[in-house]
Amino acid sequence: MTDVPRGRLLAPSEAPARGERTEHVAGIGNVAIEQVLSGLLPAPVAYDQDHDEWAIVLTGEAVLEVRGDRLNLAAGDWVLLAAHVPHRLVETRPGTTWLAVRSPPAGTPQ
Repeated sequence: MTDVPRGRLLAPSEAPARGERTEHVAGIGNVAIEQVLSGLLPAPVAYDQDHDEWAIVLTGEAVLEVRGDRLNLAAGDWVLLAAHVPHRLVETRPGTTWLAVRSPPAGTPQ
């Protein structure tokens, strides 16, 4: 038997009815890989994160506002957000799933 780390992402049906659920998938050095499951958002959620983040929509749809631009995202669409770029998650279709890769900001000593 091999000791290679492995796992399985949660199904879209595991998303909460309201809000979001984040599950740690894996980590490599200072990089974290997480699955985000989105339900109905009661209100837009504002973010100003201290890490860089690449995120891809795996299933469903979402609306993200970044620097005044409205981004309509569907399965297969991804975004790259540098640390401290203010953005708002405006809307998600219930059952939307994301994969997020988070790392320290570019230029941060390792």
